[in-house]
Amino acid sequence: MSAVSSRRGAPRGPTGAAGRATASPAADAAAPALLVRDVMRVPAPSVPWDLPFQEVARALAREDSGSLAVVDDDDHVVGVVSESDLLAKAAVEATRPRPGGALTRVRERKLLEKARGGTAEALMTSPAITVLPGMTVAEAAWLVALSRLKRAPVTDHDGRLVGTVRRSALLRALIRDDAGIEREVRHLLTVVAGAGAAHAVRVEVHGGVVGLSGPLAGDAATGLLAEVASMEDVVEVRDHLDRR
Repeated sequence: MSAVSSRRGAPRGPTGAAGRATASPAADAAAPALLVRDVMRVPAPSVPWDLPFQEVARALAREDSGSLAVVDDDDHVVGVVSESDLLAKAAVEATRPRPGGALTRVRERKLLEKARGGTAEALMTSPAITVLPGMTVAEAAWLVALSRLKRAPVTDHDGRLVGTVRRSALLRALIRDDAGIEREVRHLLTVVAGAGAAHAVRVEVHGGVVGLSGPLAGDAATGLLAEVASMEDVVEVRDHLDRR
């Protein structure tokens, strides 16, 4: 038995005599990255730009999402309205604060000015941070993190709303569990050894530790171990393969 340790970002594929990494068929055929279209919600909830404040508040409460896309008459995303925007509006309606005093800071003055609006367009944050269906989950995660919202609108290349994606969905997609690691290992095994030989190999994953056992030809075993060891989220590879 041997153990192959893995570190995040390790070079993929075997190295040649000069120490340069060389491409392997398995690296090129690795399981494709998840895209936004794989995790987004369709249809996407939204509110029209001219919807009154009270109706926007009801829509947010109904969706329980924290924010909603604001769209124009052609379904283009023109902004995002959030609970924070509406909370400021509700506070203004309840207290009628006057400029000056505690509201002298720039951010507070801007918030007060926005809160005096009566429609989704006046209350929204614009421009909205949006993502495309063809973006990878990792690319979208950066943008959604910048927005500080629970969800982000998904648009086509013309800016029309086609879906929405939650932070929680992106997070789940980025952090693979043992089952997700096992699926990718089995995919690599099929690429390296073929479907017939792959069925004879046993794959077990516990806490990011991958165990491989069963018959597998020497070259295929070497290539598979290198690929699995360089996978994200793999802590260790335990080699019980029979190379005879």
